[in-house]
Amino acid sequence: MIKVRSTLRGVGSEVNINMGPLIDMVFLLLIFFVVTTSFVKETGIEVQRSTAATAEVTEHGTILLGISAEGHVYFEGKRIDVRSVRALVERALAEDPEAGVVVVADKDSNTGTVIKAMDQCRLAGAKNVSLAASREGVE
Repeated sequence: MIKVRSTLRGVGSEVNINMGPLIDMVFLLLIFFVVTTSFVKETGIEVQRSTAATAEVTEHGTILLGISAEGHVYFEGKRIDVRSVRALVERALAEDPEAGVVVVADKDSNTGTVIKAMDQCRLAGAKNVSLAASREGVE
């Protein structure tokens, strides 16, 4: 005999939520955001750039090298010696051979340190070594 009352009340039947597709969707979204995120490499220090009327904005991938007012050299947030610039730039150029090097020097930094750093970048094989500046009136 059929139990009409128990089937109308829902007694005996369990409702389950399948979490498998939900977890799969969360992982797909996570992978999508990780793949599409672009990571910006910084020099690791704040500098006051010199101004120039002919300053241009570069759009291609660059290797950033920072020089503080005290003459300390920074690469990817770490303080390094000027002599190690060549090896680090060679390693970065191995990952992206078309990348240019931008030296971000403080306006009160020693010119000798800037020249040594730029020379080490050229010895590492960088074809495009430039000095960062701000446009006049845009500070």
